[in-house]
Amino acid sequence: MSQAATKAPKREMFNSRNYFILAAIGSAVGLGNIWRFPYVAFSEGGGAFMIPYLVALVSAGIPLLFFDYAIGHRYRGSAPLAMRRLGGWTEVLGWWQVLVCFVIAIYYAAIVAWAAMYTWFSIDKAWGNDPQAFLYGDFLHLAEKPAVSFDFVPGLLLPMAVVWVVTLVIVALGVNKGLAFANLIFMPLLLVMFLILVGQSLFLPGALDGVNALFTPDWSKLTEPRVWAAAYGQIFFSLSVGFGIMVTYSSYLKRKTDLTGSGLVVGFANSSFELLAGIGVFAALGFMANSAGVGVSDVAVAGIGLAFVAFPTIINEAPLGALMGVAFFGSLVVAGLTSLMSIMEVVIAGVRDKIGIPKPVAVAVVGIPMAVISLALLSTTTGLYFLDITDEFVNKFGILAGAFASVIAIAWIVRKLPQLQRHLDRFSSFPAGKFWMWVVGLLVPVVLGYILYSEFASKIKEPYGGGDYSLSMLGVFGWGMAGALVVAAIVLTLLPWRRNAVVEFNEEHNEHEIAARAEGVTK
Repeated sequence: MSQAATKAPKREMFNSRNYFILAAIGSAVGLGNIWRFPYVAFSEGGGAFMIPYLVALVSAGIPLLFFDYAIGHRYRGSAPLAMRRLGGWTEVLGWWQVLVCFVIAIYYAAIVAWAAMYTWFSIDKAWGNDPQAFLYGDFLHLAEKPAVSFDFVPGLLLPMAVVWVVTLVIVALGVNKGLAFANLIFMPLLLVMFLILVGQSLFLPGALDGVNALFTPDWSKLTEPRVWAAAYGQIFFSLSVGFGIMVTYSSYLKRKTDLTGSGLVVGFANSSFELLAGIGVFAALGFMANSAGVGVSDVAVAGIGLAFVAFPTIINEAPLGALMGVAFFGSLVVAGLTSLMSIMEVVIAGVRDKIGIPKPVAVAVVGIPMAVISLALLSTTTGLYFLDITDEFVNKFGILAGAFASVIAIAWIVRKLPQLQRHLDRFSSFPAGKFWMWVVGLLVPVVLGYILYSEFASKIKEPYGGGDYSLSMLGVFGWGMAGALVVAAIVLTLLPWRRNAVVEFNEEHNEHEIAARAEGVTK
């Protein structure tokens, strides 16, 4: 093996902390902020839900952000490489996170493509008077029964291909010319579009009924453990913690960077957008309920139903509905793209670090096959069934389980929390302190463990989908997919690294330690 092949290219760095913050916010603010948080808040206590939500943000979300930042920033690598340098065998946890991102990217691109098409459909309200029939019939051509088929829908192929091309080009351009520059454009655009949506929604008849329904507190809900688990679950899914994104992004930070200050900005910016999304969505749902003469609870839905059925219905009836449609679906496209870029970066960085190839080559070698798989599975008449099952199981038994395993391993097996805490204190505007270690080492595993147990027990008691899906489909795309991620992570861990990976880290780390002491930034 030549010397050029044994030594990886120089690691990319964000040009400024602000670029990192924008990229991290872009990753955190995704589809879940818009179509998941409002419904979860409404169904789990309304205004009262804000108490467990804020508690979860402060006691778990932000501490886990610090946790990921410390790993990536100290060990200077993608999720697998950082974990390898942290504890040897813990590399398997990094590959688990990479593979979770691999699967999520495959179906996430489809949702972004659908939102892009609906942005165009909004101009002339192409879905007609029956958005549900249009979605499942004219647009997706959804098969009547859940199954696996390769009956392609031509109208889905082109928008998905465009989404993949845009995403891969941005990632291939690098951290600054690609990711940072794209977020510098996309994030202000997202804010403007959503402010237009919220402003328009609030002036619709019945809008205040929707907002009141969202924020009217049901204090009795605070006594239910399920509500607190929902709050922690929303925070975990929303902040992009636990599946390699923030580890990867923080590895691109310059050494002398305020880690905890950056984490606070990202955490509270993400939650602020969720609150804004809740107001906009429920103001629109209040109008929908008012027009139909029913209660807000009768029209409140989440996910695919909210985006592609409820909102087209609202757009049909609202004044300047085309503007509302472009603002809403355009927001989904931008939020989805910024998240998809970060998800792809995790996969590309892991492969690139492992074998030491240039980024454009890694994007081509990994990204093109991923795009082909995505098109083959999601542009078919059964793609929505694959998406629904895989999303449920990969989120619950991929992201949450991976985060749980990582915290347990690092806190209690390799016992690296004190080292990470010292690193945070050294490169931060305020110290994380011993309290952070207790939160990450004790509270977070308990909460994650409880959520995982509840999810496992509920799916054993009643199969996901309430009988709509066959046990074979759940076995392959649900439980099988979740288990295959762990097996594949072990296999990837057993493959040899490019030579000198750990040596490079030791040399770089020693250089930075010397420089840090010389500049007086160590404690």
